[in-house]
Amino acid sequence: MRTPIVHGFDPITRVGAGDLGPGDLELALERAPTLVAADGGAAAALRVGHDPVAVIGDFDSLPADVRARIAPDRLFAVREQDTTDFDKALRSIDAPLILAVGFLGGRVDHQLAAFNTLVRHADRRCILIGSHEVIFHAPPQIELALSEGDVVSLFALAPVRGWSRGLEWPIDGLEMAPAKRMSISNRALGPVRLKTDGHGVLVIVPRGALDVVMQAIARSCSDQDRFDPAPRGSG
Repeated sequence: MRTPIVHGFDPITRVGAGDLGPGDLELALERAPTLVAADGGAAAALRVGHDPVAVIGDFDSLPADVRARIAPDRLFAVREQDTTDFDKALRSIDAPLILAVGFLGGRVDHQLAAFNTLVRHADRRCILIGSHEVIFHAPPQIELALSEGDVVSLFALAPVRGWSRGLEWPIDGLEMAPAKRMSISNRALGPVRLKTDGHGVLVIVPRGALDVVMQAIARSCSDQDRFDPAPRGSG
């Protein structure tokens, strides 16, 4: 297994070269102060006055003038073209949680690649922060302290069966898959519990629920035995 480039016992912020809205980086850094840039994301970080502790990527989108402003011992080249810079950086960080900005918006192919990476590296807990939503890969089970009316969308990139509590339209036993059914624009009735029988589901909730999601992911590893998905009285 490749040795991680960046280690941390607290959440870490990653910035990419995609669309970066006003306040996006600050929002993440308030919660995860250590900053890592994925290739050209270093330019976005420096532009708003933040120096990354590491820049990871193949450097094909890192301008020479930006590279010259970064200490050589903070530059970590991953010389392969089979994966994206998001993938390279994600698999190179060892931290309990990663907050990622600058990976949503802009080019659709880049966004789809980021979603694919979240699923392929499901062991790396990561939250993508967008202008309106936050997106993360669903752990086997999770409880989110959402507010009534919050939009909850579940998008499967692999065949997965799900169960829920607290959704307006329950997903109990629903078989989700890329070319089959999803649960899009569902709504929370209050706190929501989700369970899946495998990897592959992305959860999309309002950006304002970022802290709720962070807290839920922190609890999810220790709460794996608490949620019985079967409705009472069902077979």
